[in-house]
Amino acid sequence: MLRSLFSGISGLRAHQTMLDVTGNNIANVNTTAFKASAVQFQDTLSQLTQAAGGPQDQVGGTNPAQIGLGVQVAGISTNFAQGSAQATGRAKDLMISGDGFFITKVGDETLYTRAGALDFDPLGRLVAPGGALVQGWAADANGVINTGGPVGTITLPRNAVMPATATTEATVGGNLPSDAAVGTVLVREVTVYDATGAGRPLSLTYTRTAGAGTWDVDATYNGTTVNGNVAFDANGQLTAGGTMVVNGITVDMTSLTGFAKLTTVSVTDQDGSDAGTLQSFTIGKDGTVIGLFSNGGEQAVGRIALATFVNPGGLEKAGGSGYRATFNSGAAEVGVPGQGGAGSLSAGQLEMSNVDLSQEFTNLIVAQRGFQANARIITTSDEVLQELTNLKR
Repeated sequence: MLRSLFSGISGLRAHQTMLDVTGNNIANVNTTAFKASAVQFQDTLSQLTQAAGGPQDQVGGTNPAQIGLGVQVAGISTNFAQGSAQATGRAKDLMISGDGFFITKVGDETLYTRAGALDFDPLGRLVAPGGALVQGWAADANGVINTGGPVGTITLPRNAVMPATATTEATVGGNLPSDAAVGTVLVREVTVYDATGAGRPLSLTYTRTAGAGTWDVDATYNGTTVNGNVAFDANGQLTAGGTMVVNGITVDMTSLTGFAKLTTVSVTDQDGSDAGTLQSFTIGKDGTVIGLFSNGGEQAVGRIALATFVNPGGLEKAGGSGYRATFNSGAAEVGVPGQGGAGSLSAGQLEMSNVDLSQEFTNLIVAQRGFQANARIITTSDEVLQELTNLKR
C-alpha cells in the first residue's frame, strides 16, 4: 500500500485535532479567565531508503535518503497570558493582576482557578463558581492572621462581634479665643466608653481667667472632676498645661492654640468604642477580607491565599475553569497576594478570556486548508491505486 495514503490519514487526524482545539477556544471566548490552547505538530518517523555515505579519495560523500511517514500532534499548550479586565462593580468579584491561582477545595481534591466571580454561601463560606470552597487563612479574635499556617476554607463570621474598647485617651483641638472676656465659659462634651462598651460623657469646661492668655479647665468624668489650666503666649502658642488625666483617661490638649476671634475648641478624637456587629466587608489588594462593624470599627476576618507554579503550562484542565497540579507543573507554592511572585487582587473586576478571535479564525482557515490538502493526498493515492488495479483487465 502507498505510504502517502497513511501520511494523508495522519494529516487528517492532526488537523482535526487543531480544529477541535480552535473550536473550543472560540466557544470559550466569553468564559471568565479562560486560557486559550494551541496545537503543535511534529513529523513522525522517517523511513531510511539510503544511508549516508562517507567521502572517499575518488568520490564524495552522499546524504541519507528518507521518506517521511506523516505528522502527529506534539502537544497542546495553554496560553496563560493575562486576560483583559472587565469592571463589574461587585465587591466579591476578584481579578488576579499577575501570576497565581485561587486555591479551591472540591471534596478532598484541591483545584486551582483564576475565575474570581466569588460569593458567600448560606454558611458564610467563600465559594468559587461551581461551589468550590476558596482557601486562605482565618483571623483570630483580635484580627491577627497567621499566613505561615495551613490554609483552610475562608468563612465570613456572620455573627462576629467586635469587643468593646475602653477609652484611654481623648484629643482636644481647635482654638480658644485670646480676646474672650474674663469669666467666659466654654463647655465641650464627648462620649467615652468603659471596658464593657457603656458610653458616658466626658465634660471639659474652659473658663477665661484674668491672667494673660490663661484658661482654667475642669474635666469631669463618671463623678470625678480634675482641675487644670492652659496658657498661651502672645503668639497664640501653648506654653503651659496641655494634658490632664481623669479616671484613667488622658486628655491631650497640646494642639490647642490661643488666637483671637476664633472659638473652635472641640474634642476631635477618642480611642474607645462600644461593641459592634459585622455589617459588611471589603477585600484588599493583598487578599485581606476586612469586616466593617456597626461601631465604625474595622477588623481583618481572613485572607485569601494564592498558589503559583514553576511550570503553569503543566497544569491539567479539570473543567469548571479549574486546574489540577501534575508532576510536570510542580508543587503549588502557597503565598500571599502581591508577594513572592504572586499577583495582587483587584476587587470589582473579572479577568476576561484571553482568546484572540482574529488569531482563532485564522487558525480555522489554516486547519481547514490543511485538512483539505491531506484529503487530496488520499484521493490522489486512491487514483494511483486505481491505475494499478486497472493494469489487469
